[in-house]
Amino acid sequence: MSNRLEKAFAAVNDRNEKAFVPYIMAGDGGLESLKEKLLFLEKCGATAVELGIPFSDPVADGPTIQRAGLRALKKGTTLQGVLEALETIRDEVSIPYLIMTYMNPILAYGLDSFIESATRAGIDGCIIPDLPVEEEDLIAPKLEEAGIELIRLVTLTSPPERIKEISEKGNGFLYAVTVTGITGARSGFQTEIGAYLQKVKEASNKPVLAGFGISTPDHVREFSQYCDGVIVGSRIIDLFEADDLKSIEQLIQAARTVGTA
Repeated sequence: MSNRLEKAFAAVNDRNEKAFVPYIMAGDGGLESLKEKLLFLEKCGATAVELGIPFSDPVADGPTIQRAGLRALKKGTTLQGVLEALETIRDEVSIPYLIMTYMNPILAYGLDSFIESATRAGIDGCIIPDLPVEEEDLIAPKLEEAGIELIRLVTLTSPPERIKEISEKGNGFLYAVTVTGITGARSGFQTEIGAYLQKVKEASNKPVLAGFGISTPDHVREFSQYCDGVIVGSRIIDLFEADDLKSIEQLIQAARTVGTA
Protein backbone atom coordinates (compact mmCIF):
# COMPACT_ATOMS: atom_id res chain seq x y z
CA MET A 1 0.00 0.00 0.00
CA SER A 2 1.30 3.46 -0.78
CA ASN A 3 2.43 5.42 2.27
CA ARG A 4 -0.30 8.07 2.08
CA LEU A 5 -3.12 5.55 1.71
CA GLU A 6 -1.71 3.29 4.40
CA LYS A 7 -1.30 6.17 6.81
CA ALA A 8 -4.76 7.56 6.02
CA PHE A 9 -6.56 4.29 6.72
CA ALA A 10 -4.43 3.63 9.80
CA ALA A 11 -5.30 7.08 11.16
CA VAL A 12 -9.03 6.47 10.60
CA ASN A 13 -8.78 3.14 12.38
CA ASP A 14 -6.82 4.65 15.28
CA ARG A 15 -9.56 7.26 15.76
CA ASN A 16 -12.22 4.51 15.79
CA GLU A 17 -13.88 6.16 12.78
CA LYS A 18 -14.86 5.13 9.26
CA ALA A 19 -13.32 6.32 6.01
CA PHE A 20 -15.00 8.83 3.73
CA VAL A 21 -13.78 9.24 0.15
CA PRO A 22 -15.54 11.98 -1.84
CA TYR A 23 -15.53 11.87 -5.63
CA ILE A 24 -15.18 15.01 -7.69
CA MET A 25 -14.87 15.46 -11.44
CA ALA A 26 -11.50 17.01 -12.23
CA GLY A 27 -11.99 20.11 -14.34
CA ASP A 28 -15.63 20.66 -13.39
CA GLY A 29 -15.56 24.39 -12.76
CA GLY A 30 -12.11 24.55 -14.35
CA LEU A 31 -8.83 23.02 -13.23
CA GLU A 32 -8.04 26.29 -11.50
CA SER A 33 -10.64 25.34 -8.83
CA LEU A 34 -9.12 21.90 -8.18
CA LYS A 35 -6.72 22.89 -5.40
CA GLU A 36 -9.40 24.80 -3.53
CA LYS A 37 -11.75 21.80 -3.61
CA LEU A 38 -9.08 19.35 -2.51
CA LEU A 39 -7.98 21.56 0.38
CA PHE A 40 -11.59 22.05 1.47
CA LEU A 41 -12.24 18.28 1.46
CA GLU A 42 -9.01 17.71 3.37
CA LYS A 43 -10.03 20.31 5.97
CA CYS A 44 -13.43 18.62 6.37
CA GLY A 45 -11.74 15.32 7.22
CA ALA A 46 -11.94 13.33 3.99
CA THR A 47 -9.76 10.22 4.12
CA ALA A 48 -8.79 10.50 0.45
CA VAL A 49 -10.29 12.00 -2.71
CA GLU A 50 -11.31 10.20 -5.89
CA LEU A 51 -10.83 12.36 -8.97
CA GLY A 52 -12.80 11.53 -12.09
CA ILE A 53 -11.18 12.12 -15.46
CA PRO A 54 -13.77 13.37 -17.98
CA PHE A 55 -14.38 10.88 -20.79
CA SER A 56 -16.74 10.92 -23.75
CA ASP A 57 -18.05 7.37 -23.15
CA PRO A 58 -18.31 6.89 -19.36
CA VAL A 59 -19.98 3.47 -19.10
CA ALA A 60 -20.18 3.39 -15.28
CA ASP A 61 -21.30 6.98 -14.73
CA GLY A 62 -24.80 8.16 -14.02
CA PRO A 63 -26.33 11.43 -15.27
CA THR A 64 -24.87 13.70 -12.57
CA ILE A 65 -21.31 12.56 -13.18
CA GLN A 66 -21.85 12.54 -16.95
CA ARG A 67 -22.98 16.18 -16.82
CA ALA A 68 -19.97 17.08 -14.68
CA GLY A 69 -17.75 15.33 -17.21
CA LEU A 70 -19.28 17.27 -20.08
CA ARG A 71 -18.75 20.54 -18.21
CA ALA A 72 -15.12 19.60 -17.64
CA LEU A 73 -14.63 18.60 -21.28
CA LYS A 74 -16.06 21.94 -22.39
CA LYS A 75 -13.39 23.57 -20.22
CA GLY A 76 -10.77 21.66 -22.21
CA THR A 77 -9.91 19.21 -19.42
CA THR A 78 -7.71 16.28 -20.45
CA LEU A 79 -5.98 13.47 -18.58
CA GLN A 80 -2.64 15.17 -19.22
CA GLY A 81 -3.96 18.48 -17.98
CA VAL A 82 -5.29 16.93 -14.77
CA LEU A 83 -2.00 15.16 -14.02
CA GLU A 84 -0.02 18.33 -14.68
CA ALA A 85 -2.33 20.33 -12.40
CA LEU A 86 -2.05 17.73 -9.63
CA GLU A 87 1.73 17.78 -9.89
CA THR A 88 1.78 21.50 -9.15
CA ILE A 89 -0.34 21.16 -5.98
CA ARG A 90 0.86 17.85 -4.52
CA ASP A 91 3.08 19.60 -1.98
CA GLU A 92 0.09 21.59 -0.69
CA VAL A 93 -2.40 18.71 -0.41
CA SER A 94 -1.48 16.09 2.15
CA ILE A 95 -4.34 13.56 1.81
CA PRO A 96 -4.16 10.76 -0.78
CA TYR A 97 -5.85 11.17 -4.12
CA LEU A 98 -6.89 8.57 -6.63
CA ILE A 99 -7.97 8.97 -10.21
CA MET A 100 -10.91 7.21 -11.80
CA THR A 101 -10.49 6.79 -15.53
CA TYR A 102 -11.03 4.32 -18.33
CA MET A 103 -8.49 2.33 -20.31
CA ASN A 104 -8.92 4.21 -23.59
CA PRO A 105 -7.54 7.53 -22.27
CA ILE A 106 -4.64 5.69 -20.62
CA LEU A 107 -3.80 3.80 -23.81
CA ALA A 108 -4.08 6.99 -25.86
CA TYR A 109 -1.71 8.67 -23.40
CA GLY A 110 0.70 5.73 -23.57
CA LEU A 111 1.09 3.32 -20.65
CA ASP A 112 4.65 4.27 -19.74
CA SER A 113 4.00 8.00 -20.16
CA PHE A 114 0.86 7.71 -18.02
CA ILE A 115 2.74 5.94 -15.22
CA GLU A 116 5.51 8.54 -15.30
CA SER A 117 3.06 11.45 -15.22
CA ALA A 118 0.92 9.84 -12.49
CA THR A 119 4.03 9.30 -10.38
CA ARG A 120 5.11 12.92 -10.74
CA ALA A 121 1.56 14.01 -9.87
CA GLY A 122 1.65 12.01 -6.64
CA ILE A 123 -1.26 9.76 -7.56
CA ASP A 124 -1.84 7.17 -4.83
CA GLY A 125 -4.26 4.88 -6.68
CA CYS A 126 -6.20 4.25 -9.89
CA ILE A 127 -9.76 3.04 -10.36
CA ILE A 128 -10.34 1.69 -13.87
CA PRO A 129 -13.92 0.33 -14.00
CA ASP A 130 -13.70 -1.12 -17.52
CA LEU A 131 -10.56 -3.15 -16.74
CA PRO A 132 -11.49 -6.76 -15.89
CA VAL A 133 -9.24 -8.74 -13.57
CA GLU A 134 -8.39 -11.09 -16.44
CA GLU A 135 -6.83 -8.22 -18.41
CA GLU A 136 -5.23 -6.16 -15.64
CA ASP A 137 -1.73 -7.51 -16.28
CA LEU A 138 -1.65 -4.89 -19.03
CA ILE A 139 -1.13 -2.18 -16.43
CA ALA A 140 -1.19 -3.60 -12.87
CA PRO A 141 2.52 -4.56 -12.71
CA LYS A 142 3.56 -1.10 -13.92
CA LEU A 143 1.33 0.60 -11.34
CA GLU A 144 2.65 -1.64 -8.58
CA GLU A 145 6.24 -0.90 -9.53
CA ALA A 146 5.47 2.82 -9.34
CA GLY A 147 3.81 2.46 -5.93
CA ILE A 148 0.36 3.30 -7.29
CA GLU A 149 -2.47 1.06 -6.09
CA LEU A 150 -4.91 -0.44 -8.56
CA ILE A 151 -8.24 -0.24 -6.73
CA ARG A 152 -10.43 -3.19 -7.69
CA LEU A 153 -14.22 -3.39 -7.66
CA VAL A 154 -16.66 -6.12 -6.65
CA THR A 155 -20.41 -5.99 -7.26
CA LEU A 156 -23.69 -7.36 -5.95
CA THR A 157 -23.61 -10.01 -8.68
CA SER A 158 -20.02 -11.14 -7.98
CA PRO A 159 -20.04 -14.77 -6.78
CA PRO A 160 -18.17 -15.53 -3.53
CA GLU A 161 -15.21 -17.11 -5.30
CA ARG A 162 -14.88 -14.05 -7.53
CA ILE A 163 -14.95 -11.70 -4.54
CA LYS A 164 -12.25 -13.76 -2.84
CA GLU A 165 -10.08 -13.79 -5.98
CA ILE A 166 -10.33 -10.03 -6.42
CA SER A 167 -9.89 -9.25 -2.73
CA GLU A 168 -6.56 -11.09 -2.61
CA LYS A 169 -5.00 -8.87 -5.27
CA GLY A 170 -3.04 -5.74 -4.43
CA ASN A 171 -3.50 -3.47 -1.44
CA GLY A 172 -5.15 -0.09 -1.02
CA PHE A 173 -8.83 -0.89 -0.49
CA LEU A 174 -11.60 -2.92 -2.09
CA TYR A 175 -14.43 -0.97 -3.73
CA ALA A 176 -17.79 -2.67 -3.05
CA VAL A 177 -20.41 -1.44 -5.53
CA THR A 178 -23.76 -1.23 -3.74
CA VAL A 179 -26.16 -1.06 -6.70
CA THR A 180 -26.64 -2.79 -10.00
CA GLY A 181 -26.17 -0.28 -12.80
CA ILE A 182 -24.63 3.16 -12.97
CA THR A 183 -23.73 5.75 -10.37
CA GLY A 184 -26.18 8.27 -9.00
CA ALA A 185 -27.81 9.35 -5.73
CA ARG A 186 -30.57 7.02 -4.54
CA SER A 187 -33.21 7.11 -1.83
CA GLY A 188 -33.17 3.37 -1.14
CA PHE A 189 -31.14 0.20 -1.63
CA GLN A 190 -31.73 -3.52 -1.83
CA THR A 191 -32.45 -5.08 1.55
CA GLU A 192 -29.55 -7.54 1.33
CA ILE A 193 -26.89 -4.82 1.08
CA GLY A 194 -25.76 -5.29 4.67
CA ALA A 195 -25.26 -9.03 4.18
CA TYR A 196 -23.41 -8.40 0.91
CA LEU A 197 -21.03 -5.90 2.51
CA GLN A 198 -20.38 -8.23 5.43
CA LYS A 199 -19.60 -11.03 2.98
CA VAL A 200 -17.12 -8.82 1.13
CA LYS A 201 -15.59 -7.65 4.41
CA GLU A 202 -15.11 -11.26 5.57
CA ALA A 203 -13.38 -12.16 2.28
CA SER A 204 -11.04 -9.15 2.19
CA ASN A 205 -7.74 -8.62 3.98
CA LYS A 206 -7.84 -4.90 3.14
CA PRO A 207 -10.31 -2.08 3.90
CA VAL A 208 -13.68 -2.37 2.15
CA LEU A 209 -15.43 0.83 1.05
CA ALA A 210 -19.02 0.94 -0.21
CA GLY A 211 -19.87 3.16 -3.15
CA PHE A 212 -22.55 4.07 -5.74
CA GLY A 213 -25.79 5.81 -4.78
CA ILE A 214 -24.83 6.90 -1.25
CA SER A 215 -26.17 10.41 -0.79
CA THR A 216 -27.23 11.23 2.78
CA PRO A 217 -25.63 11.21 6.25
CA ASP A 218 -28.02 8.37 7.16
CA HIS A 219 -26.73 6.35 4.18
CA VAL A 220 -23.17 7.01 5.30
CA ARG A 221 -23.90 5.81 8.82
CA GLU A 222 -25.92 2.81 7.62
CA PHE A 223 -23.33 1.47 5.18
CA SER A 224 -20.40 2.20 7.46
CA GLN A 225 -21.81 -0.24 10.01
CA TYR A 226 -20.95 -3.11 7.67
CA CYS A 227 -17.59 -2.08 6.20
CA ASP A 228 -14.70 0.35 6.59
CA GLY A 229 -16.25 3.43 5.01
CA VAL A 230 -17.94 4.91 1.97
CA ILE A 231 -17.32 6.65 -1.35
CA VAL A 232 -19.76 9.42 -2.31
CA GLY A 233 -19.78 10.92 -5.79
CA SER A 234 -22.94 12.29 -7.38
CA ARG A 235 -24.14 13.97 -4.19
CA ILE A 236 -20.77 15.67 -3.66
CA ILE A 237 -20.85 16.98 -7.24
CA ASP A 238 -24.39 18.34 -6.76
CA LEU A 239 -23.46 20.03 -3.50
CA PHE A 240 -20.35 21.67 -4.95
CA GLU A 241 -22.44 22.90 -7.89
CA ALA A 242 -24.97 24.36 -5.44
CA ASP A 243 -22.13 25.82 -3.32
CA ASP A 244 -23.59 23.95 -0.33
CA LEU A 245 -20.31 23.34 1.47
CA LYS A 246 -22.00 22.81 4.83
CA SER A 247 -23.82 19.74 3.59
CA ILE A 248 -20.57 18.29 2.24
CA GLU A 249 -19.02 18.73 5.67
CA GLN A 250 -22.03 17.02 7.28
CA LEU A 251 -21.67 14.01 4.97
CA ILE A 252 -18.00 13.61 5.84
CA GLN A 253 -18.62 14.07 9.56
CA ALA A 254 -21.25 11.31 9.49
CA ALA A 255 -18.51 8.76 8.75
CA ARG A 256 -16.45 10.06 11.64
CA THR A 257 -19.20 9.35 14.19
CA VAL A 258 -19.98 5.74 13.30
CA GLY A 259 -17.19 4.00 15.20
CA THR A 260 -15.75 0.61 14.44
CA ALA A 261 -18.42 -2.01 13.88
